[in-house]
Order: sequence, then structure tokens, then C-alpha cells
Amino acid sequence: MASKKPAAWAAFPHDAHAFAYTGDALKKAWPKLHAGDCEPFPDAKRAAALLKAAGKAAPKLEADALANALQDAWRAFHRGDFQAACASGEALGPVGTSVAVKALGIHATYLVDDDDEKLKRFERAAALAEAAAKALPDEANSHYRLAFALGRYSQGLSIAKALKMGIAGKVRTALDATLKLAPKHAEAHTALAVYHAEIINKIGAMIGGLTYGAKAGEADKHIREALKLTPASPIAHVEHGNVLLLLDENRNEDAAAEAYEKASKCKPLDAMETLDAAFAADQLA
Repeated sequence: MASKKPAAWAAFPHDAHAFAYTGDALKKAWPKLHAGDCEPFPDAKRAAALLKAAGKAAPKLEADALANALQDAWRAFHRGDFQAACASGEALGPVGTSVAVKALGIHATYLVDDDDEKLKRFERAAALAEAAAKALPDEANSHYRLAFALGRYSQGLSIAKALKMGIAGKVRTALDATLKLAPKHAEAHTALAVYHAEIINKIGAMIGGLTYGAKAGEADKHIREALKLTPASPIAHVEHGNVLLLLDENRNEDAAAEAYEKASKCKPLDAMETLDAAFAADQLA
């Protein structure tokens, strides 16, 4: 029986010339590019630390070679070559999982139309992240990428089904671990806001609070922290709009539209932010 051909990767549908970040431009732009996920810049010193921490799971590379490979993988991500970024990151094992999962997840979120294929990709991303969390437990993004992948997977399944499968608890544990290691991780604050809001939306404030500790006040607190940390990030405003609608669609419709409008007007710094802003604009159409 012939094996099923793997799904193709849709190309980034916008102009990416401004997002090349060749040479030293990547390091210079890094603090703004990674304000949301607190990913450390992969220079030789960082690469050496990753190699040491990963131990037997580390790739057989010198620190300089690993630094160059990681920088090239991130350049591919930022310019929207998500397939190359994912493949390059995955080839490096746990030390490349952060870029691999982010590329896989962002591409699946915005550029994969088939729902079954989306689920498969988020499942694959979660498996990669789970291995990285075991190999590199002191890396905030090992845990965050796991929370991100599981969260997106659960949204594809339906929140109710995900709750029955116990995914919510895994997401919460991973996000708590992320924020313990990196308290200013804006994307983790955003994800935690969505976690609280989605549970309340699905099973109500009382049961959600008693069973999962979900609280509207916590959703509001975490999304405000994310906006404070990354006011120029489209995704923070997009998720602010989503949280408002999840908590009270009728009452918050205008405020959510305002949040989406802010997101659509943010100046994107890379391919991901371009897709985030375009999504926000679509919500207003």
C-alpha cells in the first residue's frame, strides 16, 4: 500500500523582502523580534550552554556551528520560509525545537486550510516540544512551545473534548513553568489569558473556576500584562480581542473590534507579525 504523500507547505503570501535580517541585522533586530517570547539570541555562548544542557540529546556540532545553524533557522522563520525553519530546527534536535515548533505552529495556524492537517501538525509540534521539555527543562520556551502546540491542538479538537482529554491541565502546567522561568514572557501571559477565557466560555465561570481555577479577572490581568510588555505586537491585541469576545461577546463586541483594529495597524517586524496583522484586518472586514 502506497504511503500518503506529506502535505505541501503553502508559501508565505506577502512580500518578505523587509524581513531578510542578513548578517548582523538579525542580532540588532532580535530584542524587538523576540520581545514576545523572550528567546535568547543564539550566539556561540548561548549555543555552548544549550549543548551542555542537552547532554546526550545535543547535536554533534561545535558551538560556533550550532550558533550559525540556529541563526539561519530563525532568519528563515522571520522571512516566512516556515518549512525551512522547521526542517532546520528539527534537524538540531531539542536545541532547535523552539524555532521548529514556532515555524510549524505559525504556518499551521494561518496557512493550512485543512482541519485534519492542522491537527496533525499541532500534534507533531506538541511531540517535538514535549521531548524538548524533557531534554531542556530549564528553558522557558521548551515549556511555552508545548503549551502553544497543545493549546492550538485543543482549539482544533473543540475545547470541550480537550477538557475531557486532560489537555487543559497540561497547558496550564506548561504555562506556569514558562512564567516561573521567564516572568516577562508576554506570549505566555497571552496564552494564560486565553486559557482562562476559553474555559469560562465553554463551561461557565462557576464550574470553570471550581474545576480548573479559571477566572475572568485572571484572563484580564494576564492579557493586560502582555499588552504592557509588548504594546507593538499584533498578536497581543488580536488575543485581547479574542479574550473579550470569549468572556462576553455581546458586551465586549466594540472593545474587541477596537483591539483588532489596533492589531491591524501595528507595523509588522517579520512574517509572523504580518500574518497576525492580516488576521486582525480580516476580523474587521
